[in-house]
Amino acid sequence: MKTICFYLILFMVTTPILSQDKMEIKSAKITFTFVNNDVDGSISDFKSSSNIDFENLSGSTFEGSAAVETLKTGNFLRDWSLKGGKYFDADAYPQITFTSSEVLTNAKGFTVKGTLTIKDTSKPIAIDFIKNGKQLTGTVTLNSYDYGIQIKKNREQNNVVVQMIFDLQ
Repeated sequence: MKTICFYLILFMVTTPILSQDKMEIKSAKITFTFVNNDVDGSISDFKSSSNIDFENLSGSTFEGSAAVETLKTGNFLRDWSLKGGKYFDADAYPQITFTSSEVLTNAKGFTVKGTLTIKDTSKPIAIDFIKNGKQLTGTVTLNSYDYGIQIKKNREQNNVVVQMIFDLQ
């Protein structure tokens, strides 16, 4: 009986310790810079169903969405225009979504490959992440032209650097 109690106590004590490497995203801060115009902004109302296992990153999943209506650049007229039909069309396409397909370890952290959907366009992307305690910082450079959002006439002038800071639980 003492042996059974010992193993039961050991299981109860070690299970929370072992599961500490499995985390979910509890909140996010997503910012962007439209490089050619040096315009900074943010998007919020982030929802995630990600499961991150730092002991087995390849078994992790990253899924999330952000509401286009929350897009902010610090200029009301520019925000209104970007949310309109010519650019993001928030009424027809209210969410920007991402679903991972693969998670790989790299020299500085890990890379999440997956599909980003903006408007009715889905494209593969790779986001590099660095873990710092219970926070992940991810960075990716996109081209808005690839998603039907043509701010500038030349494709190469439509680069957007996106940074995500995820708080984990």
